[in-house]
Amino acid sequence: MDVVEKRPGQRWKVGVTQKKVNAQDLEVGMFVSDLDRPWHLTPFPIQGFYIRSQDDIRALISHCRWVMVDVAESRDSLEYDQAGSPSFARRASRKVRQQDILELPPIQVRNPVKHRVTRSLNRELRASANLPEEAEDAIQKVVGGLRNDMVPDLRPVSKVARQMTASVLRNPDALLWLARLREQDDHTYCHSLRTAVWALVLGRHLGLDEQLLTTLATGCLLAHIGKAELPRSLLHNEHQLDAAQYQQYRTYVELGACRLEEAGEPRGVVAVVRGHRERHNGSGFPAGVRGDRIPLLSRIAGLVDYYESLITPREGYQPLSPAQAVSQLFELRNVEFQEDLVEQLIQSIGIYPIGTLVQLTNGQRGIVVSHSPKRRLMPKVMVMTDTAQQPLKAARMVNLATCNEGRPVGQSLRVEGCLPSGTDGLDPGRFNISGAESRWNLRRLVGV
Repeated sequence: MDVVEKRPGQRWKVGVTQKKVNAQDLEVGMFVSDLDRPWHLTPFPIQGFYIRSQDDIRALISHCRWVMVDVAESRDSLEYDQAGSPSFARRASRKVRQQDILELPPIQVRNPVKHRVTRSLNRELRASANLPEEAEDAIQKVVGGLRNDMVPDLRPVSKVARQMTASVLRNPDALLWLARLREQDDHTYCHSLRTAVWALVLGRHLGLDEQLLTTLATGCLLAHIGKAELPRSLLHNEHQLDAAQYQQYRTYVELGACRLEEAGEPRGVVAVVRGHRERHNGSGFPAGVRGDRIPLLSRIAGLVDYYESLITPREGYQPLSPAQAVSQLFELRNVEFQEDLVEQLIQSIGIYPIGTLVQLTNGQRGIVVSHSPKRRLMPKVMVMTDTAQQPLKAARMVNLATCNEGRPVGQSLRVEGCLPSGTDGLDPGRFNISGAESRWNLRRLVGV
């Protein structure tokens, strides 16, 4: 399992040991930290999880004879009241009470569309190279208009949302690659862009049609515009607000939704903005609605907004790795987020999403360029260093799902862990995504 870094507002306690337990003797509440077989050969979406139900136990029994469980594990505690802190500043409470769990049937999309890839990744990268910058510019103009007390012109946002939707429909990996590798100092604009891309990838996976996807993307791009009417000093300390400040911070959702209504934005887009901070168990805001009373597009927006907030570095905040963030979402299934939606997100983006810097078990380092929904722990990696972590002259592609075929489990090549953005010696901009050194440099494409 990934080890979570200490973050502001947390105190750590130590004292974790592992115990081998027969699968037949497992109990609800135990934390399963290892299996008697490789994780990627089981249906469990993450490495390490709490047993929440008898269904979890039955699934473990069907695949394992024994597992390793954490014993006397002490959890971290926040130095301020969880109810008064923004959700992205909280770690999930691993011990969930049964009465806190809200179960819903699996999501059923009416007339789902089976989207097919119609353009190669390299071609789509070229076609969509300017979209991240155009999206951020469009959002920035809307925010600027609001700060000057003007009715914002939302047409550029709608246009870029349609273009983003079309790109993700043609190939879901290209825009995600561009957005994740784009460096941008302004957190709000970059966060909105990446949230919209995550939402489109998940929505495409669910089979939403193009019109719904465009509505979803537009709502995600505009979800945070209400913050333009909040004091900037408040926004600079979003991750460490006291209870009174947090109450003021929460108003940004309704402020943004009302401004969009005044500007004549479609009801579907306004609903995404108004509902992106609602939570499955009713603990969200502004209305505190729960379960299927939250529209599906709002549930998607809320989930990916939370995920993006966990993995994005910003001043005073140590981000989680994508694998750690997925683990936290898995803990929150049927509590803050619908279980089926969490699992669909994991299937659509993988444990190690495109653009994640990783180190392999042989010491080589690289960046994830694609993944297989059936082998979530075995992505395709563009390796950029040798085993001594010295930069290679030409990167090469390693498909972990296929390169381990025929190898003993103990000798398999796997992802050892995630690396922070900007790790020395890892410059994806030198190469195109096929692995060769590139004449059309990615750094030139994304303008960094």
